[in-house]
Amino acid sequence: MSRLDELIAELCPDGVEYKTLGKVALIELGKRVTKAEIERNPGKYPVWHGGETPMGYINKTNCPPNTVLVANTGSIGYVNWINIDSWCSDAASMVIAKKDILCSRFLYHFLKSKEFKIKKFRRVGGVPTLELRKLRSFPIPVPPLPVQREIVRILDNFTELTAELTAELNAELTARKKQYEYYRDLLLMFGNDVPRVALGDVSRYSKERISATELNADTYVGVDNLLSDKRGKTESNYVPENGMCTKYQKGNVLIGNIRPYLKKIWRATNTGGTNGDVLVIQLTDNRIISEYLYYLLSSDKFFAYDMQNSKGAKMPRGDKAAIMKYSVPVPPLEEQERIVAILDRFDALCNDLTSGIPAEIEARQKQYEYYRDKLLSFKEVTA
Repeated sequence: MSRLDELIAELCPDGVEYKTLGKVALIELGKRVTKAEIERNPGKYPVWHGGETPMGYINKTNCPPNTVLVANTGSIGYVNWINIDSWCSDAASMVIAKKDILCSRFLYHFLKSKEFKIKKFRRVGGVPTLELRKLRSFPIPVPPLPVQREIVRILDNFTELTAELTAELNAELTARKKQYEYYRDLLLMFGNDVPRVALGDVSRYSKERISATELNADTYVGVDNLLSDKRGKTESNYVPENGMCTKYQKGNVLIGNIRPYLKKIWRATNTGGTNGDVLVIQLTDNRIISEYLYYLLSSDKFFAYDMQNSKGAKMPRGDKAAIMKYSVPVPPLEEQERIVAILDRFDALCNDLTSGIPAEIEARQKQYEYYRDKLLSFKEVTA
């Protein structure tokens, strides 16, 4: 029998009492603070706006440590834990446990487990907001404090272990990516014996067109569904219903032309269409193979060049003419094929990690949620 089982058997063998949240905690709406006020009076106290990260810092507080926040607007129902003096804006509500009957960390774990239900407490009509009346009437189990503390100990340990694993896995992925980029840059470094040409001498921008009616979520590529940091693309959540689009062919290199520092690039694996915010580069010279060109253009060196020549401050856009002047080394085809084979193997290893790590993290999160829900489920005591 676990320590928790022993405590339940000793202190609440017949079940626990459920009370409405408003009876065991003070629920207080945060106070409005403007962006201008934050900029005028910067301080050390974070300002919480109902999301996962603070919106800034200010020199006053209205939210004590160990407070649970629930978002009133935006991500309505999002539950956050604040463990330092802070400022809570009116976009969130502070839920402060009555310490004589409720452990604040137990309150956090319970409300976090009920986020899906709390998100449904939207006020109907007008601007969507959380209806605090429904939140105050939400039932919560109130086991004896020793039982609450043991549950908190278990869940906090699980959370800490999950966070440590996530950090380790992400560090491993970062190290592999750095190793990959080092070898890629090394393999693509050539001496004076290798001829160089301008990108425009061996390729062009696509001049072909394709009807929007021929496209779907997989074959239409907009700048929004090109992934940053050279991670390819995902399915588009928008497909134009009419008109003509720029056509791309299998093997073409597609580059996001807005904010080049996001490093959006994909080597097409099918035929499809895109818009003016995505550049479609087609080879016109058989001295270069498309896989080799993709690796050249996915290097940090190219994106630094692209950004250096971009136009616009707030929303920089790549200069199409300057891009076509980018210097491209042209080693023999056999050498290009050797480089591609090596980088393909490295890329496969990184992709395995890139897909495997989020899956592992998600599995741990689901495991935590499963045990959390079991630990926070109690038989209700009958009168």
